[in-house]
Amino acid sequence: MKSKLKTLITFTNKYQIQDEIILRDHLSMERTRLANERTLLSYLRTSLYMLLGGIAFLGMRDLEEVRNLGYFSLALSILLVVIGIIRFYQLKKHLKRMYTT
Repeated sequence: MKSKLKTLITFTNKYQIQDEIILRDHLSMERTRLANERTLLSYLRTSLYMLLGGIAFLGMRDLEEVRNLGYFSLALSILLVVIGIIRFYQLKKHLKRMYTT
């Protein structure tokens, strides 16, 4: 029974276990890792929408007044990608520091 539980606990090699941890703690680490990846994908999706919006605003030939809005949207798109990647690696580094030897 204990070897089956140990097999369940070590189904990923992302983190080395410091001590014997219970299954609940290991699953909590996995949920946090997956939530971190999901958040990064959300940042990328939002950035893509801002990029498409900026291109659409810049493509309007009749309305020159929205050209600045297009540039702002493109800059915000780049900023969102940078913030998302930084936050992803910060949490990843924090998790490794907490759960590795």
